[in-house]
Amino acid sequence: MNLRYLWLLLLPAACSTTRNPLGNFEPVEAITIIEAPAAQASPADAGIVEHGRYLVGLLGCESCHTDRALLGTPRMDRQLAGSDVGIAYSNPLKQPRPGVVYPANLTPDMKSGIGAWTDQEIIAAIRTGLDRSGRQHLPVMPWPGYQKLSDADAAAITAYLRALPPVEHAVPENVQPGSAAHAPYVHFGVYQSQH
Repeated sequence: MNLRYLWLLLLPAACSTTRNPLGNFEPVEAITIIEAPAAQASPADAGIVEHGRYLVGLLGCESCHTDRALLGTPRMDRQLAGSDVGIAYSNPLKQPRPGVVYPANLTPDMKSGIGAWTDQEIIAAIRTGLDRSGRQHLPVMPWPGYQKLSDADAAAITAYLRALPPVEHAVPENVQPGSAAHAPYVHFGVYQSQH
């Protein structure tokens, strides 16, 4: 018997006596591809808005910013209107109460969405991760990968988001590590053994 793999036989016994940090979680099948919703645009803006729709679909924005898509049951009446299901960003093996980010409402709703944002604020949030008050978003929102979007592509995404029908939907407040979350959340990440 190869002793390198002996730990596979001992692992079930070892795990039965130790605390499983993910014991209160169940696997879910998140929806990773949802077609970006149609938007209303004037004939003069139709091309740029359609290009923005294409980019939003390509970047997969709907998979986080559509309510309940992270659980595999997207609410299509809330496409891109933010999610009541958050994403944990701290290590569940070290922090039993993780920090949680709830994806924002990207529709042009004036109360709960980006309706009051300027084009420059939207573009900054996409490319630099800075919100309207200059606070840095966590890389759960993959803005580091969007830094090199061209000006034309960032403007097209902004035009598309502005052309969506506004959906009033306030998402839960983000949760700091160590605090209790009062809304559901999922854990993302890959862990590698140290051996």
